[in-house]
Amino acid sequence: MKISMIDPSLFTPRYDDGLCEALAARGNDVTLIGRPMRETDAIVPKRYRYEPRFFRIGERLRPVLGDGRVGQIAKAADYALDARLGRLGSLAGDVAHFQWLPLAMVDKILLDRLAGRTALVHTVHNARPFHGEDRSGVQGRGYEALLRQFDLLIVHGEQTRETLLKQGIDPADIALVPHPPMTLREATAEDLAAVPRGTVPRILFFGTIRPYKGLDLLVQACLDLWRDGLVFELAIAGKPFMPVEAFLQAIHGGGFSERLVTDLGFLTEHRLDAHLRAADILAFPYREIDSSGAFLSALRYGAAMVTSDAGMFGDLPDAVATRFPAGNAPALAVALRQLIVDARRRQEAGEAARAHGQVMTGWDVAAAQTQEAYQIARERFAARTGRSTAESAA
Repeated sequence: MKISMIDPSLFTPRYDDGLCEALAARGNDVTLIGRPMRETDAIVPKRYRYEPRFFRIGERLRPVLGDGRVGQIAKAADYALDARLGRLGSLAGDVAHFQWLPLAMVDKILLDRLAGRTALVHTVHNARPFHGEDRSGVQGRGYEALLRQFDLLIVHGEQTRETLLKQGIDPADIALVPHPPMTLREATAEDLAAVPRGTVPRILFFGTIRPYKGLDLLVQACLDLWRDGLVFELAIAGKPFMPVEAFLQAIHGGGFSERLVTDLGFLTEHRLDAHLRAADILAFPYREIDSSGAFLSALRYGAAMVTSDAGMFGDLPDAVATRFPAGNAPALAVALRQLIVDARRRQEAGEAARAHGQVMTGWDVAAAQTQEAYQIARERFAARTGRSTAESAA
């Protein structure tokens, strides 16, 4: 089967890489199509091809225009031009599988052009686009309507499925494919030297920093615990997509600067691996989430997990994570306290998290389930167009 895996902005490169490699291992002809690679991207295609098709002009201008409003406008214009006029070529195989839809009004143009040429599949990683943080309403406007243009939708968990059902999506249009754990590229000696282990318990918050991830809740909980005399470190590692100065100033102003470790910016997988190796407790104080790639990348490190009860976290076995009600900073402080003061409890929780990752569905199973979804999508494509799959690939 010829598969076009499409992630225009390369939002989830580690997931894309794992699925593409597993699908290719099953004998499929797979091409991952996204933007030009950046230095911080760590995927190395094996068995499949990578095509830097989208945002080529926008990425060249990025060093000059930056990631602010002007840069985003330039990228949107670049994407719109390509969606309307670009050659469909490698996008139209037997299946066009969209991982993310970065700009709904432009995505519709591209989907309309592809609809008569190939079966269309979309993985709904999060049922609420951009976690409600698209304040202008531009990026996500029309997203729900787009879902009905696909021959089949894939979700990772029951919560996402239930959300789609409430939106009026037919249950027959949804396939459940659990998200496997992921493995980051290993830290270099330089990364390990730059992120040494501390002498006291270290809490790590990592990944892109956005409002829905609840860094403000974590900082407030840590301040309360430091004021109560608990001794531990807080490490914050990742690129901020929101103002964080007030949070950092609250820590510095409270006299706890020596307990704060920051590594702010786009981090390579190697550097994230170093941070994860140095952490004792991993914090996921998310206000909302469907499925968390960051959490699934962290299970293998054997660190204790503290999570909210949002989304996939609410379905975790009790031993795997110490949970608290989403949005509740005092409850988060209670959850953290239990692990900070009890080394044995931290160790047992970390071992439970590692064991959970080892028994979760792997990429081979995910690829098999995804391929079954493709077969359904191709049958639906043939039914709605009156064309055979062989004709669509011609």
